[in-house]
Amino acid sequence: MIDNGRLERHHFAWLSIAAAVATIGLKTLAWWLTGSVGLLSDALESFVNLAGATFALWMILVTRDPPDRRHPFGHGKAEYFSSGFEGILILGAAVAIIWAGVERLIYPAPIESAGWGLAWSAAATFINFIVARVLGRAGERFDSIALRADSRHLMTDVWTSVGVIAGVTLVALTGWLVLDPLIAIAVGLHITLEAWHLLRESVDGLMDRSMDRAAVERATGVLESFHRRGVAFQGLRTRRAGASSFLQVVVLVPGEWSVRQGHDLLDEIEEALGKALPGTEVTTHLEPLP
Repeated sequence: MIDNGRLERHHFAWLSIAAAVATIGLKTLAWWLTGSVGLLSDALESFVNLAGATFALWMILVTRDPPDRRHPFGHGKAEYFSSGFEGILILGAAVAIIWAGVERLIYPAPIESAGWGLAWSAAATFINFIVARVLGRAGERFDSIALRADSRHLMTDVWTSVGVIAGVTLVALTGWLVLDPLIAIAVGLHITLEAWHLLRESVDGLMDRSMDRAAVERATGVLESFHRRGVAFQGLRTRRAGASSFLQVVVLVPGEWSVRQGHDLLDEIEEALGKALPGTEVTTHLEPLP
């Protein structure tokens, strides 16, 4: 069992790279043994996995850089570039897979050594399944969009492989060669959808999308608990930047309060919001009630 307590995000990115290299070898061997365009499409997607995992590692390492003069809010958004890049790679692989499938529809070819080919493909699928589960848990733990995107991509690869294996098995049993390219085309269309989801999530992050509804509701609940002290709030704004979150709010207090009273209240509010939303950078601004 992996001890997540001693691991950081970049360690899981290295795990994804290792899994991609292993599955490329296994799936390429499966395609070479069978000649199946469906298994070829599966092997091509593993190259996309490798490129995506490598870029994810790079972006995760970038996010570890501390804030500087040019990037005072840190480098958390770098992970969104990883998600977008992986989406573009998946889209390119989908086009290549669909093209290969259409070509095989026009020029059918028999499948050979299906047994051994399917065995190697199944081994690669099992590796992807285990790594996808590990990356998914790590993505939630570290609140990392790069790791979550890699996990979702690998799970898509798992279900794609299951479909391809089933298709090649049916071809071997029935002799219907048309099933192989049709499944390859279906794989291409399926991963096109996954590419769209990753690209949309990347754009949302780069456009400063707010924190999720549950987090905003927790923040609102914390702020409302201070109403009994005669204060009010306005201008609550939140945004996400990779694993980092930011919250801004204007605190309205009675005009007769001293600067010390207002300052102490802001400290209390920021502490309460920090406990309700761990890891969130809270910024408050003091104004008098109208």
